[in-house]
Amino acid sequence: MGKVENKLFREMRRKKQLLSDDESIEVLKRGKTGVLALIGDNGYPYAVPVNYVYDDSKIYLHGAKAGHKIDAVKRCSKVSFCVIDKDDIIPEEYTTYFRSVIVFGKICILEDEKEVKQAVEKLAIKYYPQDSKVGREQEIDKGWANLCMLTISIEHMTGKAAIEIVRKKCDFC
Repeated sequence: MGKVENKLFREMRRKKQLLSDDESIEVLKRGKTGVLALIGDNGYPYAVPVNYVYDDSKIYLHGAKAGHKIDAVKRCSKVSFCVIDKDDIIPEEYTTYFRSVIVFGKICILEDEKEVKQAVEKLAIKYYPQDSKVGREQEIDKGWANLCMLTISIEHMTGKAAIEIVRKKCDFC
């Protein structure tokens, strides 16, 4: 995904810091919160932190059936989504050891009840793995009336790490 030549998306300038697709996917799988960026009201950017789950080249997230996020999704399906995996400030070096992934894609509202159910179950398992299947189903049923599930189909993905992290990784190669 990230390395495929695609004229629609910019090439990363600092290629030595580029994460492989597999490393980027691991960041997406590990992450707890991502920032969803949409085109908001009056053309202003709207970026909102959300919980999500990555599964099979898609990102699933939830929200209420009405609000700023849903209005923006209905207006334009193009989004970007960012996950920060590492963010360690190193004051003595005047730098940050970071690792992050940015995804570009198209977002849509899931309409099929079966798809919605599968997506929300994936989300529930990620954030409440200790809960029983029955407990998860009860919680899902409680919020079902107001639940809106969204999915991002990834078109382009770029992962990047601080050069210090890249160098350390290479020391162990």
